[in-house]
Amino acid sequence: MLMKCKSIINWPKQVTTALVEQLIKAERNVEKAVIVFDSASAEYANGFRHDHKTYGLIISKLLSANQFKRAEDLIERMRKDDCEVTEDILLSLCRAYGRVHKPRDMMRIFQKMKEYDCEPTLRSYVTVFSILVDENQLKVAFKFYRYMRQTGFQANVPSLNVLIKALCKNSKTMDSAIRIFRDMSNHGCTPDAYTYGTLINGLCRLRKIKEAKELLKEMEIQGCAPSVVTYTSLIHGLCESNNLDDAMKLLQEMEDKKITPNVYTYSSLIHGLCKCTRSSEAIQLLETMVGKHHKPNMVTYSTLLHGLCKEKKLLEALTIFDRMKLQGLKPDAGLYWKIIDLFCDSQRFHEAANFLDEMVFERTHITRVTWSLHVKIHNTVIRGLCRANDANRAFQLYRSMRDKGLCVDYETFESLLAVFCKKRDLYKVNLVLDEMVVDGCVPGEDTWSDLVCRVSGKQKVQEAVDLITQLVSGNQI
Repeated sequence: MLMKCKSIINWPKQVTTALVEQLIKAERNVEKAVIVFDSASAEYANGFRHDHKTYGLIISKLLSANQFKRAEDLIERMRKDDCEVTEDILLSLCRAYGRVHKPRDMMRIFQKMKEYDCEPTLRSYVTVFSILVDENQLKVAFKFYRYMRQTGFQANVPSLNVLIKALCKNSKTMDSAIRIFRDMSNHGCTPDAYTYGTLINGLCRLRKIKEAKELLKEMEIQGCAPSVVTYTSLIHGLCESNNLDDAMKLLQEMEDKKITPNVYTYSSLIHGLCKCTRSSEAIQLLETMVGKHHKPNMVTYSTLLHGLCKEKKLLEALTIFDRMKLQGLKPDAGLYWKIIDLFCDSQRFHEAANFLDEMVFERTHITRVTWSLHVKIHNTVIRGLCRANDANRAFQLYRSMRDKGLCVDYETFESLLAVFCKKRDLYKVNLVLDEMVVDGCVPGEDTWSDLVCRVSGKQKVQEAVDLITQLVSGNQI
C-alpha cells in the first residue's frame, strides 16, 4: 500500500514536515489527504518522520468527517512510532465525540490520556466538564467537577463559568448559580462577560426578567461589555413575557452601542410580535433585517408564517412562503399544513389541493411526528373538494391516499359517498363503500338513508332498492 502511495506523489529528495502539512491541508477530500499522509510515511526510509503536527492534522481531517475509528487507530499508531500524543490531539477527539453527542466515548478518551503519557491539565478537565454540561449529563458533570477539585485543581474563571452554566439549567439550582457568582471574588476570580451572559440567559429562561435586567446594568457598571448573545437572551426573555416594547427598546439600545443584531435577535423579536398578533410589524422587521444583509433562516420564516396564518393573512403568508423557497429553504409539512388549512378556511379548496400536490412533488420529508399531520391534511382537502362539488379531484386524491397507505377518516368516506351519489356515479359509490367497510368503517343508518333518498330521488325506487341490495350482498354487511 505504501509503495503504491509513493508512486502517486513525486517527493523531493528532502521531505519536510512543513511540506507534508501543506499538502494535507490542500486536500479537501479526506481520502486523498490520507493518501498524502501514507505516501509521506513511505519516505521514512529517506529520513522523514511524521510528528505530532502532521499526525494531528490528518486526525483532525478524519474527525471532521466523523471517522472516529480511523482517528483512534492513528493515535495508536503514533504511540508505536514513538511520536508524542499531545493533549491538543486527544482534546480534539473529545470535542469531536461531544459534537456528535457521544459523551461516554469522550469520557473514555479522557480516561485513556495517561495511557498515552499525557497528563491532563486544567484545560482538559474544563473541556470535559463543559462537554458534559452541554450534553445535559448534569449528574456526571457535577461528580466530575468534584473529582477535578479533589485532584488538586483550583477553581478558575473558565471552570466556574461552566459550573454556573450547569446550575442555570435547572430552576431549583438557579440560586446556587447566583451564590457561586457572588462568591467568585473570594476565589480570586473576576466574573467576565461570559459569566454575566450565562446568568442573564438562565434568568430569562425562568422568566425572571427583572433580575436579568438588573444584572445587565451591573455588568456594564463592572466594565463588562454585553455581547450580541447577551442582548439576544434578554430580548428573547422579554418577548416570551410579552413585553414587546422593552424588547424593541433593547434593539435600539444595541444599535446605539454599535452592537450588531444577528439573525437570532431578529427572529426572537419576530416571534414575539407574531405571538402578540402584530404580524405586520414583524414583516417590517424582516425587511429591516434583510436590508442590513442578515439572511433569514428557517426559524425566522416559520415563525412569521405561523403568525400570518394565525391572523388569517393568506396573501402575505403566500408572499413569505414564496420568498422562503426562493432563498432555497424547503418548507416542512407543518408549514404546508398552515397554508393549506388557510386555503380551506377561505373555501379555496382547489388551491389547497394544488399545494398538497406541490408538497408531494417536492417530497416533503414525513417523520413519525408529522405522519398524523400528513393524514389530516389529505382528509381535510378531500372533504373540502367534496363540498366544492369537485368529485374527480377528490377521487384522485382519495386514490393517492390509499396508494400511500394513509388512513381515511369516517367523515371523508361519507363526504365521498355524498358527492358520488349526487353525481349518480354508482360505480364509485360501490367502490368507496366497499373500501370503507374493509377499513372497518361501517356506514350508519343516516348514510344508508341518504344513499336511498339521493338515488330514488332521480331514478326509480326499484333501482335504489337494487343498489342497496347489491351493496349489502357485495360487502356482506
